[in-house]
Amino acid sequence: MRVTEGQIARALAGWRGAGVPLTTALVGAIRDGVLDGRLRPGDALPAERRLAAALGLSRGTVVAALDTLRAEGWVVTRHGSASVLRLAPSAAERLAPRAATGEDGVVDLRRAVPAAPAEAYQAAMTSAITRSGRLLAEDGVPGPGLPELRELIARDHTRTGLATRPENIFVTTGARAAFALLCAYLRPRSAAVEVPTYHGGLDLLRDTGARLSGFGVTTAGWDLDQLAEAFSAARGGIAYLTPDFHNPTGALMDGATRRRVADLAARHSVTVIADETMRDLDLRADPGPSPRIRGAVLVGSTSKTVWAGLRVGWIRASADMITALQSAPLSASLSAAPIQQLVAAELLAGNEDRLRSRLARLRAQRDHLSTLLAGDPRWHFTVPDGGLSLWLRLTAGRADQLVARAESAGLRFSPGSRFAADATLARFLRVPFTPPVEVLDRVAETLRGVA
Repeated sequence: MRVTEGQIARALAGWRGAGVPLTTALVGAIRDGVLDGRLRPGDALPAERRLAAALGLSRGTVVAALDTLRAEGWVVTRHGSASVLRLAPSAAERLAPRAATGEDGVVDLRRAVPAAPAEAYQAAMTSAITRSGRLLAEDGVPGPGLPELRELIARDHTRTGLATRPENIFVTTGARAAFALLCAYLRPRSAAVEVPTYHGGLDLLRDTGARLSGFGVTTAGWDLDQLAEAFSAARGGIAYLTPDFHNPTGALMDGATRRRVADLAARHSVTVIADETMRDLDLRADPGPSPRIRGAVLVGSTSKTVWAGLRVGWIRASADMITALQSAPLSASLSAAPIQQLVAAELLAGNEDRLRSRLARLRAQRDHLSTLLAGDPRWHFTVPDGGLSLWLRLTAGRADQLVARAESAGLRFSPGSRFAADATLARFLRVPFTPPVEVLDRVAETLRGVA
């Protein structure tokens, strides 16, 4: 899409800075416009003379700014064509782990996870070490979590609409450990699960021997008739859901469906476990917290908002359940190490700006990949409001066959069947948009070549 002169003038309103050279200010304004979503990767800029006229500049200033943006990777210009915006590789270099950047020639997209914020993490570790004296004087048994970390997590839940106290929080070694502890404590004989759903959660439920009842989720939302049948079949058991930017479809559960879930859970004595690991990955232009499912036990972690390697997650539940979990046989082994909790507290206490930057980059990369894949009749997808990946439905052929051909080309994907309790969804493919933009270009090119 071509940006009009009026659109770019509005997008860059107020860009001139006192005492800042015009070329430098324009470069910064266009770069910031891409990062925060006012300008979209893939959009073509007006011709140089028209851009200069729209911004009240000389053509020479615009040419100099575009030259700098090209050198930094924010603009690509082919001979005889318009200058096209893109997300520079330098802006995304810390957004994906090494395995997803193809440094060894192979791009592994089977895990949709961001990379560590290296400098912030190292600073948090240094600070945690300087404050670790009190911890080292204690017995080192984790318990339900460090008071300051439980307080931070409780405060965040309260801020987003669910009154929570520290005694409602149990800190674990990640969201998967939190779910494992809940499964061991609740010992469900039956479980209602989304189809598709996070494959790690499926693995844990299969290990319990619970009878699984599935209900469909698409990019358009949850199948309410199937949901009702699954909750009835899971009477007295549990339900495992991801209502916020569902993994892998990206769907966001509306308020009416959340109320329906709560009503069904009460009617059939089902304990709802809501996975909130994606909740903060809201890529909408005007984001806002969604209501929670009434009475649900919540599971969260730092894996997507900070780094999966931090290994800190939590359970939010009634104070009585948290007390009971402390006596569960697996509680000690699934509790996070105190020093890791101290590092997490350091990072969570000042994560707002880092998260805002991460969301802006994810939004730009989502739009970049969506633009590259749009309009191809071999697949369909909906641009998700949040999360980390696109959920492609192939119009012909099986995803596992496409995955095999893509691996020969150096890309590893997860087929849709991996996320299905009944091994269905053979035509679906999860495609993360977390890698740097030049890797996303390769992803799109490879998919077009092997589909």
